[in-house]
Amino acid sequence: MRLLVLGGTGFVGGATVAEGVRRGWAVTVFNRGLHGATPEGVRRLRGDRTAPDGLTALADGKWDLVVDTWDGAPRAAGGTARALVDRVDSYVYVSSCSVYAPPVAPGAGEEAPMVDAEPDADDGDYAPNKAGGERAVREVFGERAVIARAGLILGPGEDIGRLPWWLTRIARGGDVLAPGPADLPSQYVDVRDLAGWMLDRGAQRQGGTFNTVSRTGHATMGELLDACVAATGADARLRWTDPESLLAAGVVPWNDLPVWIPAGHEYRWLQELGVERAYAAGLTCRPISETVADTWAWLRQVGTVPPRAGRPQRAPVGLDPDREAALLSAALRTG
Repeated sequence: MRLLVLGGTGFVGGATVAEGVRRGWAVTVFNRGLHGATPEGVRRLRGDRTAPDGLTALADGKWDLVVDTWDGAPRAAGGTARALVDRVDSYVYVSSCSVYAPPVAPGAGEEAPMVDAEPDADDGDYAPNKAGGERAVREVFGERAVIARAGLILGPGEDIGRLPWWLTRIARGGDVLAPGPADLPSQYVDVRDLAGWMLDRGAQRQGGTFNTVSRTGHATMGELLDACVAATGADARLRWTDPESLLAAGVVPWNDLPVWIPAGHEYRWLQELGVERAYAAGLTCRPISETVADTWAWLRQVGTVPPRAGRPQRAPVGLDPDREAALLSAALRTG
Protein backbone atom coordinates (compact mmCIF):
# COMPACT_ATOMS: atom_id res chain seq x y z
CA MET A 1 0.00 0.00 0.00
CA ARG A 2 1.10 3.54 -0.76
CA LEU A 3 0.31 5.92 2.11
CA LEU A 4 0.52 9.71 2.08
CA VAL A 5 0.29 11.46 5.45
CA LEU A 6 -0.35 15.20 5.37
CA GLY A 7 1.50 16.36 8.46
CA GLY A 8 3.18 13.28 9.80
CA THR A 9 5.39 14.61 12.59
CA GLY A 10 2.80 15.52 15.24
CA PHE A 11 0.88 13.30 17.64
CA VAL A 12 -1.67 11.59 15.38
CA GLY A 13 0.36 12.02 12.21
CA GLY A 14 3.45 10.52 13.78
CA ALA A 15 1.53 7.49 15.05
CA THR A 16 -0.01 7.02 11.60
CA VAL A 17 3.38 7.13 9.90
CA ALA A 18 4.80 4.66 12.42
CA GLU A 19 1.90 2.27 11.84
CA GLY A 20 2.31 2.49 8.08
CA VAL A 21 6.02 1.70 8.40
CA ARG A 22 5.26 -1.18 10.76
CA ARG A 23 2.98 -2.65 8.09
CA GLY A 24 5.69 -2.43 5.48
CA TRP A 25 3.82 0.16 3.41
CA ALA A 26 5.48 2.78 1.20
CA VAL A 27 5.01 5.94 3.29
CA THR A 28 5.30 9.55 2.17
CA VAL A 29 4.77 12.61 4.35
CA PHE A 30 4.01 16.14 3.20
CA ASN A 31 4.67 19.06 5.54
CA ARG A 32 6.67 22.25 5.90
CA GLY A 33 9.68 20.42 7.29
CA LEU A 34 9.86 22.63 10.39
CA HIS A 35 9.05 20.10 13.10
CA GLY A 36 10.06 16.61 14.10
CA ALA A 37 11.58 13.75 12.19
CA THR A 38 10.35 10.73 10.30
CA PRO A 39 11.40 7.07 10.47
CA GLU A 40 14.07 5.77 8.15
CA GLY A 41 12.72 4.94 4.70
CA VAL A 42 9.89 7.48 4.79
CA ARG A 43 9.82 9.87 1.85
CA ARG A 44 9.42 13.48 2.96
CA LEU A 45 7.95 16.16 0.68
CA ARG A 46 8.11 19.84 1.58
CA GLY A 47 5.32 22.33 1.12
CA ASP A 48 2.96 24.79 2.82
CA ARG A 49 -0.65 24.31 1.79
CA THR A 50 -1.50 27.88 2.85
CA ALA A 51 1.03 29.45 0.48
CA PRO A 52 0.72 30.14 -3.25
CA ASP A 53 2.02 27.11 -5.13
CA GLY A 54 2.45 25.44 -1.75
CA LEU A 55 1.25 22.07 -3.10
CA THR A 56 3.82 21.84 -5.88
CA ALA A 57 5.56 18.90 -4.23
CA LEU A 58 2.31 16.92 -4.55
CA ALA A 59 1.94 17.55 -8.27
CA ASP A 60 3.20 14.08 -9.15
CA GLY A 61 2.64 10.68 -7.59
CA LYS A 62 -0.21 8.35 -6.79
CA TRP A 63 -1.26 6.91 -3.45
CA ASP A 64 -3.76 4.32 -2.27
CA LEU A 65 -4.82 6.48 0.66
CA VAL A 66 -4.17 9.80 2.31
CA VAL A 67 -4.46 10.62 6.01
CA ASP A 68 -4.90 14.33 6.66
CA THR A 69 -4.40 15.70 10.20
CA TRP A 70 -5.03 19.35 9.27
CA ASP A 71 -6.90 21.54 11.77
CA GLY A 72 -6.39 24.92 10.11
CA ALA A 73 -8.42 26.74 7.49
CA PRO A 74 -11.05 24.55 5.77
CA ARG A 75 -10.16 26.28 2.49
CA ALA A 76 -6.70 24.68 2.66
CA ALA A 77 -8.17 21.24 3.34
CA GLY A 78 -10.39 21.55 0.29
CA GLY A 79 -7.56 22.77 -1.90
CA THR A 80 -5.39 19.82 -0.94
CA ALA A 81 -8.21 17.37 -1.56
CA ARG A 82 -8.83 18.82 -5.03
CA ALA A 83 -5.12 18.58 -5.85
CA LEU A 84 -5.14 14.86 -5.02
CA VAL A 85 -8.59 13.70 -6.09
CA ASP A 86 -7.50 12.01 -9.32
CA ARG A 87 -4.44 10.34 -7.80
CA VAL A 88 -5.73 8.96 -4.50
CA ASP A 89 -8.24 6.19 -3.88
CA SER A 90 -9.29 7.05 -0.31
CA TYR A 91 -9.01 10.23 1.74
CA VAL A 92 -9.05 9.93 5.57
CA TYR A 93 -9.63 13.22 7.37
CA VAL A 94 -8.86 13.33 11.08
CA SER A 95 -11.70 15.38 12.52
CA SER A 96 -12.93 15.79 16.09
CA CYS A 97 -16.02 15.22 18.18
CA SER A 98 -15.77 18.95 18.93
CA VAL A 99 -17.68 19.54 15.68
CA TYR A 100 -21.02 18.87 17.42
CA ALA A 101 -23.12 21.91 18.24
CA PRO A 102 -23.99 22.27 21.94
CA PRO A 103 -26.04 21.24 23.72
CA VAL A 104 -25.16 17.67 22.77
CA ALA A 105 -27.23 14.79 24.14
CA PRO A 106 -25.35 11.93 25.83
CA GLY A 107 -25.01 9.02 23.45
CA ALA A 108 -25.13 11.29 20.40
CA GLY A 109 -24.16 9.65 17.15
CA GLU A 110 -22.69 10.96 13.94
CA GLU A 111 -26.02 12.44 12.83
CA ALA A 112 -26.04 15.03 15.65
CA PRO A 113 -26.13 18.70 14.55
CA MET A 114 -22.75 20.31 13.89
CA VAL A 115 -21.40 23.79 14.50
CA ASP A 116 -21.81 26.26 11.65
CA ALA A 117 -18.88 26.01 9.28
CA GLU A 118 -18.09 26.69 5.64
CA PRO A 119 -15.79 24.56 3.49
CA ASP A 120 -14.07 27.62 2.01
CA ALA A 121 -13.58 29.49 5.30
CA ASP A 122 -10.26 30.97 6.32
CA ASP A 123 -8.62 29.97 9.59
CA GLY A 124 -10.89 30.20 12.64
CA ASP A 125 -11.58 28.37 15.90
CA TYR A 126 -10.85 24.67 16.25
CA ALA A 127 -14.41 23.30 16.02
CA PRO A 128 -15.47 25.29 12.92
CA ASN A 129 -12.12 24.50 11.30
CA LYS A 130 -12.67 20.77 11.73
CA ALA A 131 -16.33 20.93 10.71
CA GLY A 132 -15.49 23.01 7.65
CA GLY A 133 -12.60 20.69 6.82
CA GLU A 134 -15.00 17.74 6.86
CA ARG A 135 -17.31 19.49 4.43
CA ALA A 136 -14.45 20.48 2.15
CA VAL A 137 -13.08 16.94 1.94
CA ARG A 138 -16.51 15.35 1.42
CA GLU A 139 -17.35 17.81 -1.36
CA VAL A 140 -14.30 16.55 -3.28
CA PHE A 141 -14.07 12.85 -2.38
CA GLY A 142 -17.71 12.03 -1.64
CA GLU A 143 -18.13 8.39 -0.62
CA ARG A 144 -14.37 7.87 -0.80
CA ALA A 145 -13.90 10.15 2.22
CA VAL A 146 -13.41 8.66 5.69
CA ILE A 147 -14.16 11.20 8.43
CA ALA A 148 -12.67 10.06 11.75
CA ARG A 149 -14.19 12.18 14.52
CA ALA A 150 -11.73 11.42 17.27
CA GLY A 151 -12.57 12.05 20.89
CA LEU A 152 -9.99 12.28 23.67
CA ILE A 153 -6.73 10.90 22.25
CA LEU A 154 -4.14 9.48 24.64
CA GLY A 155 -0.90 7.58 24.22
CA PRO A 156 2.80 8.03 23.47
CA GLY A 157 3.58 11.28 21.70
CA GLU A 158 0.71 13.27 23.23
CA ASP A 159 1.32 16.97 22.64
CA ILE A 160 -1.50 18.38 24.77
CA GLY A 161 -0.22 16.88 28.01
CA ARG A 162 -3.32 15.46 29.67
CA LEU A 163 -2.08 11.97 30.50
CA PRO A 164 1.52 13.22 30.87
CA TRP A 165 0.32 15.67 33.51
CA TRP A 166 -1.24 12.90 35.56
CA LEU A 167 1.83 10.71 35.19
CA THR A 168 4.21 13.49 36.15
CA ARG A 169 2.07 14.51 39.10
CA ILE A 170 1.68 10.99 40.44
CA ALA A 171 5.40 10.31 39.93
CA ARG A 172 6.11 13.09 42.48
CA GLY A 173 4.30 10.98 45.06
CA GLY A 174 2.49 12.03 48.20
CA ASP A 175 -1.18 12.89 48.46
CA VAL A 176 -2.73 13.35 45.01
CA LEU A 177 -6.03 15.15 44.48
CA ALA A 178 -8.17 12.59 42.65
CA PRO A 179 -11.47 13.85 41.22
CA GLY A 180 -14.32 11.58 42.11
CA PRO A 181 -16.11 9.41 41.82
CA ALA A 182 -13.50 6.72 41.18
CA ASP A 183 -15.98 4.71 39.11
CA LEU A 184 -16.72 7.64 36.75
CA PRO A 185 -16.66 6.17 33.20
CA SER A 186 -14.30 7.75 30.69
CA GLN A 187 -14.11 7.60 26.91
CA TYR A 188 -10.89 7.96 24.91
CA VAL A 189 -8.84 6.34 22.17
CA ASP A 190 -5.19 5.31 22.16
CA VAL A 191 -3.50 7.13 19.29
CA ARG A 192 -2.11 3.83 17.96
CA ASP A 193 -5.58 2.27 17.87
CA LEU A 194 -6.88 5.35 16.05
CA ALA A 195 -4.03 5.18 13.52
CA GLY A 196 -4.50 1.47 12.89
CA TRP A 197 -8.23 1.84 12.41
CA MET A 198 -7.81 4.73 9.98
CA LEU A 199 -5.36 2.79 7.85
CA ASP A 200 -7.62 -0.27 7.87
CA ARG A 201 -10.65 1.77 6.88
CA GLY A 202 -8.81 3.70 4.19
CA ALA A 203 -7.32 0.53 2.71
CA GLN A 204 -10.81 -0.97 2.47
CA ARG A 205 -11.89 2.02 0.34
CA GLN A 206 -15.07 2.37 2.36
CA GLY A 207 -15.96 5.91 3.34
CA GLY A 208 -18.22 7.30 6.03
CA THR A 209 -18.23 9.37 9.18
CA PHE A 210 -17.38 7.81 12.55
CA ASN A 211 -17.04 8.80 16.20
CA THR A 212 -13.65 7.15 16.57
CA VAL A 213 -13.27 6.67 20.30
CA SER A 214 -13.77 3.90 22.86
CA ARG A 215 -17.03 2.93 24.40
CA THR A 216 -17.93 4.91 27.51
CA GLY A 217 -16.50 3.06 30.49
CA HIS A 218 -13.65 1.41 28.59
CA ALA A 219 -11.84 2.73 31.67
CA THR A 220 -12.88 4.67 34.76
CA MET A 221 -11.06 7.55 36.43
CA GLY A 222 -10.05 5.12 39.15
CA GLU A 223 -8.60 2.66 36.67
CA LEU A 224 -6.76 5.44 34.86
CA LEU A 225 -5.14 6.84 38.00
CA ASP A 226 -4.41 3.40 39.44
CA ALA A 227 -2.62 2.60 36.18
CA CYS A 228 -0.57 5.79 36.60
CA VAL A 229 0.46 4.73 40.11
CA ALA A 230 1.41 1.27 38.86
CA ALA A 231 3.35 2.55 35.85
CA THR A 232 5.37 5.13 37.77
CA GLY A 233 5.91 2.96 40.86
CA ALA A 234 5.44 6.11 42.91
CA ASP A 235 4.56 6.34 46.60
CA ALA A 236 1.40 8.24 45.74
CA ARG A 237 -1.86 8.22 47.69
CA LEU A 238 -4.99 9.02 45.68
CA ARG A 239 -7.27 11.24 47.77
CA TRP A 240 -10.67 10.89 46.12
CA THR A 241 -12.68 14.07 46.39
CA ASP A 242 -16.35 14.53 45.58
CA PRO A 243 -17.05 16.52 42.42
CA GLU A 244 -19.40 19.00 44.09
CA SER A 245 -16.68 20.39 46.35
CA LEU A 246 -14.21 20.62 43.47
CA LEU A 247 -16.67 22.48 41.27
CA ALA A 248 -17.60 24.80 44.14
CA ALA A 249 -13.90 25.61 44.54
CA GLY A 250 -13.70 26.67 40.90
CA VAL A 251 -11.89 23.62 39.54
CA VAL A 252 -12.41 23.44 35.76
CA PRO A 253 -13.06 19.89 34.52
CA TRP A 254 -10.93 18.72 31.58
CA ASN A 255 -8.42 21.56 32.02
CA ASP A 256 -7.50 21.79 35.72
CA LEU A 257 -7.88 18.04 36.23
CA PRO A 258 -7.37 16.50 32.77
CA VAL A 259 -9.69 13.81 31.38
CA TRP A 260 -12.20 14.32 34.23
CA ILE A 261 -15.70 15.52 33.30
CA PRO A 262 -18.19 14.80 36.11
CA ALA A 263 -21.75 13.64 35.64
CA GLY A 264 -24.16 16.48 34.95
CA HIS A 265 -21.51 18.81 33.57
CA GLU A 266 -22.39 20.61 30.32
CA TYR A 267 -19.51 18.87 28.51
CA ARG A 268 -20.11 15.42 29.93
CA TRP A 269 -21.26 14.33 26.47
CA LEU A 270 -17.59 14.32 25.43
CA GLN A 271 -17.28 11.14 27.49
CA GLU A 272 -20.59 9.62 26.39
CA LEU A 273 -20.68 9.64 22.59
CA GLY A 274 -22.29 6.90 20.53
CA VAL A 275 -19.61 4.73 18.91
CA GLU A 276 -21.52 1.78 17.49
CA ARG A 277 -20.66 2.72 13.91
CA ALA A 278 -16.88 2.78 14.53
CA TYR A 279 -16.92 -0.51 16.42
CA ALA A 280 -18.96 -2.12 13.64
CA ALA A 281 -16.26 -0.88 11.26
CA GLY A 282 -13.54 -2.68 13.22
CA LEU A 283 -12.36 -0.27 15.92
CA THR A 284 -10.67 -2.03 18.85
CA CYS A 285 -9.20 -0.36 21.93
CA ARG A 286 -6.35 -1.66 24.05
CA PRO A 287 -6.46 -1.72 27.88
CA ILE A 288 -5.83 1.52 29.76
CA SER A 289 -2.90 -0.09 31.57
CA GLU A 290 -1.05 -0.50 28.27
CA THR A 291 -1.73 3.06 27.15
CA VAL A 292 -0.55 4.46 30.48
CA ALA A 293 2.57 2.29 30.77
CA ASP A 294 3.67 3.03 27.21
CA THR A 295 3.05 6.76 27.65
CA TRP A 296 5.16 6.79 30.82
CA ALA A 297 7.99 4.94 29.06
CA TRP A 298 7.86 7.46 26.19
CA LEU A 299 7.69 10.46 28.55
CA ARG A 300 10.75 9.31 30.48
CA GLN A 301 12.60 9.00 27.19
CA VAL A 302 11.71 12.44 25.78
CA GLY A 303 11.64 14.29 29.11
CA THR A 304 8.80 16.69 28.38
CA VAL A 305 5.64 17.08 26.32
CA PRO A 306 6.64 18.10 22.77
CA PRO A 307 5.35 21.25 21.09
CA ARG A 308 2.41 20.93 18.73
CA ALA A 309 3.71 20.50 15.21
CA GLY A 310 2.73 23.39 13.00
CA ARG A 311 0.07 24.96 15.23
CA PRO A 312 0.04 27.45 18.14
CA GLN A 313 0.59 26.04 21.61
CA ARG A 314 -2.47 25.51 23.78
CA ALA A 315 -2.66 26.70 27.37
CA PRO A 316 -1.03 24.25 29.81
CA VAL A 317 -3.33 21.74 31.47
CA GLY A 318 -3.38 20.63 35.10
CA LEU A 319 -3.36 22.30 38.50
CA ASP A 320 -0.18 23.92 39.75
CA PRO A 321 1.22 22.37 42.96
CA ASP A 322 0.20 25.23 45.28
CA ARG A 323 -3.41 25.19 44.18
CA GLU A 324 -3.60 21.42 44.41
CA ALA A 325 -2.16 21.57 47.95
CA ALA A 326 -4.79 24.14 48.98
CA LEU A 327 -7.60 22.03 47.53
CA LEU A 328 -6.29 18.92 49.25
CA SER A 329 -6.08 20.76 52.55
CA ALA A 330 -9.65 21.96 52.22
CA ALA A 331 -10.86 18.49 51.28
CA LEU A 332 -9.13 16.88 54.26
CA ARG A 333 -10.64 19.45 56.65
CA THR A 334 -14.17 18.77 55.41
CA GLY A 335 -13.75 15.07 54.68
